[in-house]
Parts: sequence; structure tokens; C-alpha cells
Amino acid sequence: MTHTYNVTGMTCDSCEAKVKSSLLMLPGVTEVEVSRATHSATISMEKHIALPALQKALDKKYSITAMEYNEAAEQAKSWLATYKPILIIFAYISTIAIISAAHHNTFHWMQAMNVFMAGFFLAFSFFKMLDLKGFTESYSMYDIIAKKVKAWGFIYAFVELGLGIAYATNFQPFLTNTITLVVMGISIIGVLQSVLNKRKIQCACLGAVFNLPMSTVTIIEDGLMIVMSIAMLYTII
Repeated sequence: MTHTYNVTGMTCDSCEAKVKSSLLMLPGVTEVEVSRATHSATISMEKHIALPALQKALDKKYSITAMEYNEAAEQAKSWLATYKPILIIFAYISTIAIISAAHHNTFHWMQAMNVFMAGFFLAFSFFKMLDLKGFTESYSMYDIIAKKVKAWGFIYAFVELGLGIAYATNFQPFLTNTITLVVMGISIIGVLQSVLNKRKIQCACLGAVFNLPMSTVTIIEDGLMIVMSIAMLYTII
């Protein structure tokens, strides 16, 4: 995609060259054209780069603002494009869970959560299985156990598969939900540390197939599993 920006603060040819070289150094930027005469910069990028990131790349004497597009709309489009795979998966799983739990004008929340958990773990383990080695390497970058025991990433994919089957067959609900609570509780610690420290690393939730960044979406994903497992344990006890 290509956007044109208004750039102020350029007073000479050297400024023009400096702005261009600074913007070209940004990851994802493929081409930059800067004009001091029109106070503009036309930037071609692989995907949308937020204005704050562009401004940060420039010297403080230069100011860059959007000229031909709506920044908020572009950021929303970029977010949707980035998380499209996981949003589609959640939509499919949620739809199946809702359909399975709706019977004769009543809605069985426990059944909906059980089906959702089964679909979640089966789907997510499937993507991890497509490239176990890639998942293990990505997971070891932030998970507190996988950092010390790399084999845990390999084992974790099969744990998710086992949990998916357990939820689908309603096997030992108390044991299944307890294991889920422990596993996801440990997993979310590494996710929280990475997000709070603003580490720009790949999230391994869908294995190495999709390049998803670690973000609050990952926290919500893990947190949702923890909340559901607690709710289901509460009904069992």
C-alpha cells in the first residue's frame, strides 16, 4: 500500500535526504519519495505503519501527518488483516458452540463452553502440528517453562490435542478443567511478561503457520480459557 503524508520542518536538500533515509530504514517500508517543495512524503509499505511509528523514525524537528487517508480507519484495517485468521477460527468455534447448546428455546451454557473448549484446543493444536519444530522455537521465546525446557513446546502441542479430545468426549470433567486451568495459567504468565515489556515477538498460538504478533489478543485468548475452566469447575464442585 502507498500513502502520502504531510512533512513539515524540511528546510534544505539535506533535510529531504535525511527524512527519506530515516523512513526507508523502517521495517516494511519498500519505497519513499520526499519533496521539500510540497512538504510531502509518499511511502510504499508492505502493510500499514501507524503514524507514531513513522514520527518516531524521524528527527524531532520534523513532523509527519496523514494527508490522504483516515489514520484510525487504516489502523483498524491493519488490525483486522493481522488477526483475521484467529478471528475466523473464533467465529467458527463460537457458532458451533452456540448451535450445539441451543435446544428447545433454552440455552445450555455449560455445553456451549464445553464445545467451545473442545473446538479451541483441537483447532489450535492442529496448527501447531503443521510445524512442530517452528512452534517449539517460537514458544521457547516467551513461555516460562519452554525457555528452560525446550521439549515442553513439543509436549504442549499434544497436551492441547489431549484436552480437545477430553472436552469433546466429556472425559473426566474435573480433571480436564483442572489441567486446563494449570496449563493456561502457566502459559499466560509468559504472555503477560512479553506484552507488558512490549517485546515484538511472534505469538505461537497458531503455531508457526501464521505470523501473529504477541498482543492483548493473546492475553484475552488465554484468559478466556482460564475463566471458562474455572466456571466449569465451579459447577462440578
